[in-house]
Formats: sequence, C-alpha cells, structure tokens
Amino acid sequence: MKRRSVLMSSGLALTAPLLGSTPAEARPAARLTNLAHLDFLRDRVSPPVQAGHTTYRNGPIGVLWTYAEPNPDGTYRRIGGGTYDAATGTYGQGAYNSDDIARAAVVYLRHWRQTGSVSSRDASYQLLRGLTYLQTATGPNAGNVILWMQPDGTLHPSADPPEQPSPSDSGPSYWLARTVWALGEGYAAWRTADPGFATFLRQRLDLAITALDRQVLTRYGTWQTVDGRRTPAWLIVDGADATAEAVLGLAAYCSAGGPARRALRQFAEGIAALADGGVRTWPFGAVLPWALSLSDWHAWASQMPAALARAGAVLGDGSLIRPAVTDAATFTPWLLTSGGPDNGRLPTRTDKSQIAYGVDSRLQSLLAVAAATGRTGFRRLAGILAAWYFGANASGAPAYDPATGRTVDGIAGDGTVNHNAGAESTIHGLLSMLALDAHPDVAAAARQGHIADRVGSTTVEAEAGALADGATVVTPPSAWTGESQFSGSYVQMPPGASVRWQLPPHTQDRLVLPVINRQPGSTTVTRWSAAGRDLGTLRHQIGAQGVSPAPGALLPVTLAGSLPAGRDSLTAIATGGDAVVDAIMLEPLVSRYVITGGGHTTTLLRSVTRTTATVAGPAEADVYDAAGIQQSHVTGHGPTLRAPVVPGGFTVVTA
Repeated sequence: MKRRSVLMSSGLALTAPLLGSTPAEARPAARLTNLAHLDFLRDRVSPPVQAGHTTYRNGPIGVLWTYAEPNPDGTYRRIGGGTYDAATGTYGQGAYNSDDIARAAVVYLRHWRQTGSVSSRDASYQLLRGLTYLQTATGPNAGNVILWMQPDGTLHPSADPPEQPSPSDSGPSYWLARTVWALGEGYAAWRTADPGFATFLRQRLDLAITALDRQVLTRYGTWQTVDGRRTPAWLIVDGADATAEAVLGLAAYCSAGGPARRALRQFAEGIAALADGGVRTWPFGAVLPWALSLSDWHAWASQMPAALARAGAVLGDGSLIRPAVTDAATFTPWLLTSGGPDNGRLPTRTDKSQIAYGVDSRLQSLLAVAAATGRTGFRRLAGILAAWYFGANASGAPAYDPATGRTVDGIAGDGTVNHNAGAESTIHGLLSMLALDAHPDVAAAARQGHIADRVGSTTVEAEAGALADGATVVTPPSAWTGESQFSGSYVQMPPGASVRWQLPPHTQDRLVLPVINRQPGSTTVTRWSAAGRDLGTLRHQIGAQGVSPAPGALLPVTLAGSLPAGRDSLTAIATGGDAVVDAIMLEPLVSRYVITGGGHTTTLLRSVTRTTATVAGPAEADVYDAAGIQQSHVTGHGPTLRAPVVPGGFTVVTA
C-alpha cells in the first residue's frame, strides 16, 4: 500500500499470529494469470452497525487481508498492519484496507471481463460491496473513504501509525482516488450484468465525485508556485499519481455513459501540466508525480501516462495524449537504461528497491499509450519492461510465480528479495499478468529473464572528489529535505573552493548533470571543466519557494558541454556564494539495456545525439522517433549490425 511518503519501504509486514495458510498450489497453466493467492487473501466479515456506513443489500461483505508472510513449510499466513494486540484481536492499523480492496476489485473485474469467469464476477461483487461499506455515506465527510477495518469489521478511522488525513475519511486521499478507480470500472462492468447493482455503484461513485468537487476541484484553474514554477493546485493530495488512478475510473465511467466528463477533463489537465524535461534534461520527459516537488519521481503509482492516454481517448483530445507519448518514448528508455523502475529517483537513485506496483504502473502506461496511438513501439518497450517479472531484475530470479499467483513484495537494489506476498504486490502482479495474457506478443517478449548488460546513467557522489580551498563534506541529520533527498552526504563549497573528481573511464562522450541544491536569491555560480576543457557554468539560483515543503530544489542540471570520451577527471570551482553539490550524474550519449532468455537477446538503445550504434549480429532493428513512430527496420546478416538511433527516441534490436 503506497501513500504520499517517498521514504516508505515496500510492504514489509509485521509479525502476528497464524491466521490462515495458503491453499493448495494451483497447477501451472498456459495463462499467466493465477488468482489462487489473491483468493487466499480474500475474506468475508459481518461488520457491526456503524453510523454512516452501509452497502448494497444485507449480509457479509468482501474484504482482503493486507499482508502475507511465509511460514517455514512454504505456506503463507495472512496478517494485518501495525502492532497486533492479542487481547483484543486488533491491529494498530487494521486487518483490511480500502486501498487494496479497491485495487483487488479491479483485478477481478478485469479478469471477469477478459475471461468470463463467474467466480471473478462474484468476487468483484463482494469486494465492491465491502469497498462501499468503507465509504462514508452521510454527514460532512460524505463520499470520502475510511482506510482501515479491524478483523471483526469495526472501522478504524485513526490508525497507529497515523495516516493523513486523520481521521482517514476527513479529506481527499489516495484511497478515495482508488475507490473512484474501482467504482468506475465496476459500473462499466456491471451496468448490463446487473443494472440494480450498477445503479448503486453509480450513486456511490457520484458521491465520491461530489466529495472531490467540493474538496479538490473547487480549486480548478488555480495555480501554485513551487520553486519558481507554476504547478496545478487541483490535484488529489497534490499528486498526479493519486489523481491518475481516479482518472482511470472516471475514464471507464465516462466510456460507459457516466456523466463525469468535466471532472475527467479537469483532473487530466492537471496531470498533463506536470510533464517536464526533455531527452537531455531532467526529468527526461516524465510526468512528475507530485505537484510540490520538481525533484521527485517514483515508479509506484506512476500511471500518469495511462490516465492521460485513456482520458485523451475518451474525450477525443490529443493534447492530453501528447505528454503521455513523451513519457513513454523519451523517459521510459532513459529509465530502463539507467536502472529500471525504482521506488525513488529523488532525484538520484536514492531508493533502488523495485516493486510490482512500480513495474505494473509503467507497463499499464505503455500499453495504454500504445492503444491510444496505435504505435507498436510502445508494445516493444512494454515487453522489455515486463521481463522484470521473469528475472530481468537485480536478483536475477522471477518475481512472479504463475504456479501460485504470488508476486514478491520487492527486490532491493543489491538483489535481496522480500519473499512476503502481500495484497499490493499480488494485485499489481496480477494486473500485469492480465495485461500480458491480453497481449501475447508482449508476453512473449517479456520471457527473457536475465539482464545481460546495462550502460546508462551513472552517479558519482560529490564527497568522492578531492576537496580543496575550504570545500567540506556535510552529512545532514536527515537526507530527506521535505521535497527531495540527498544521496547521503553532500559537499559544501564556499567561494573559491574547488573539487576534482576522478571519473570511471568511458569510451564515448557523456553528458554531465551536477545535482545541486538551488536556492532562491542565490548568487552562487560554479564553473565546470574537464582537463582544461570548459564544460559550462551553473547558476545556483532558483525561483521563489512558494508552497514547496522546503526552500530550494535539489536538481540535476545539464552542463552545456559534454565530457569527451577518455576524459576521466572533472573539476568544479565555486564563486559568489556557498555551493551545495550532492552528486554528479553522467549520461552516455548512447545508452543500452540488454536482456536475454529463451535463445533470444533484446537490446534497447537510447540516444541523446544523432548517431549510429554498432551491435553484434546477425540481428534486426526497429527504429522509433521521439513520438514512438517507427522510422525504419534494419536487418543485418554479418558479424555486426549498424543500427541508427534517433535522438529522443529508441531502437529495439533483436537477435
């Protein structure tokens, strides 16, 4: 379960008594999607009477356990979140939560519609009943949603540790956004299967939209200042990430005839406004997830391109699809060649852990952009990215097991695997498998479970340099600034100070992006050079702080000159004021990411300059531009293949 906390780790469960064991493992099937473990996490509860909370018809409601930990014998036990109190049978947070119930409902809805499964239809019905029970139906908080429920069905609006907002139904939230997602897809699926239930879902979705109107969209068209940049003030919890998941539901609702086109358009416009950067500049064409930071990107909940693509298709508005295309064609190849869908690029790779929520968010976005544009290059990228599930990750081991339907809770940057299999990872792993089952060509490309090579962005820590003339290493009490994160210590350079770095050798030119802490009103300037060659100067000033949680912004800034091949030193000199340098990002002009498996090799190439890359052959290459439009197909039968790479676009080589 992810909410607005970039420092949150990936779903570690807390110990509690044995509450169940996993059912007999299902046999592997031709289809990748296996609901066995998600079925195991499901439960039913008869909640006590609680004011303001009702659902469709009487009887027990469907719920979902939050976490699952392995037992010594390989089975799993279901547990809740927070400290368990054996005397009361309760958790500090709760056993079940609306975040996961909503997303599990989406899994069953999609599986039902994709396969016709009666059991999935019934599971979606019960989970949607449970989700709407968690929604507050009357009073000043009507339409909002309580996050946690205890094992006996008692609602727990103020959890320990606390959530924001607290009580959890006192304002807009991630769980309200995900409720809109589930209700929108639920209405679209049930409107012909059971019009009575669909009418109820529509009423509850309209109640949620009304809550968003009075709490969020009342600010539509107003802007806020964040470090000198104008950002939208009408996103749910200031997040394009949270808002994107609501937009997925609104798009489904509108496509089924629901009257929410105004809300859909307004939210989509806010998401699109956070697109930034280009092929050579941070954040490399991505749609940023948080309106209060120019430095923060995370893979989890990064369905902003998917939301824009679907909203643009429903509304017939290509201006919404264009930033999604840039994110897919420019940012995604940079992400894959520079390390993959990390939990935190803040702005350097401060959290290299990777989880199914992040991988699925990127996969869904690529497929949605492919569907909106008809451009097959995005399906090629989707296959490369989805290989994470089959071993193309830091651990080298599969993250998803089709024999059990379990997805691991995370893989750390050093390859350590979290073998818990909680609701969130299970849900997003299954959403990915449903997508792969629906797109066999993408699934076939994903079955390459080994990373053979990766040459992309590298980071050199500032404190690794030789400090002179008063430069000092500073270790802050907290790496988190409030809107970004230092990669550890940083170097402070008073006027006249210098730092010289010995860099890893490289056979091609590289872009240099110092990560500096830019401040309002700063007079600091740093001059950068390599073996006597001037690479440019950086001004450390930035615009007004505005509503940003911290003064200044920790940002990578691209130097005008590139570092020539073979040059292995870099020098910075400060003038005018104190400079704060966190790290140096180095970007090769041509990056590559290579995966193998099943007798095949796939190479993704990305370029920041027009060039030709030489790849070992025999092979064939498909060349795509910065809009994902195929430019050429090249075939080579000799020992090498010369494959062109278009600036800002990508080339996929298969052998």
